[in-house]
Amino acid sequence: MILPGGKYRVFLATRPVDFRKGHAGLSLVVQTVLGLDPYCGAVFVFRSKRGDRVKILVWDQTGLVMVYKHLEGGSFHWPTPVSIPRDLAGHSTNTWPPIPWDLATPG
Repeated sequence: MILPGGKYRVFLATRPVDFRKGHAGLSLVVQTVLGLDPYCGAVFVFRSKRGDRVKILVWDQTGLVMVYKHLEGGSFHWPTPVSIPRDLAGHSTNTWPPIPWDLATPG
C-alpha cells in the first residue's frame, strides 16, 4: 500500500454522490457543490447512497488519484448531511465544530 507523506486536509462530502462519477465528475462536484479546488492537494472523500462504498479523490502533483473502497459487510459511519464541507480537523471554509467519524463497523 502506498501512503501519502506530510499533512493533508481531508474533506468529507456529507451527502452521497452518484457513484458512476469518475475523476472528472468528482472534480466537478468538488468545484461546483463543495466550492473547493480539486487540485489543491486536499483529500476529498465521497460516500455511496448505501454507505458501504467510498471514493477518495486527491491531486498528487502529477494527476488526480481516485481510490475506491467497497465493504463486503457493514457500512461506513458518516456524519449527518450538512451543506458546508468539513475536514477531519474539524474545520470548513468557515469555523465549525469537529466531526466525529468512525471508519467502519461490521455488518
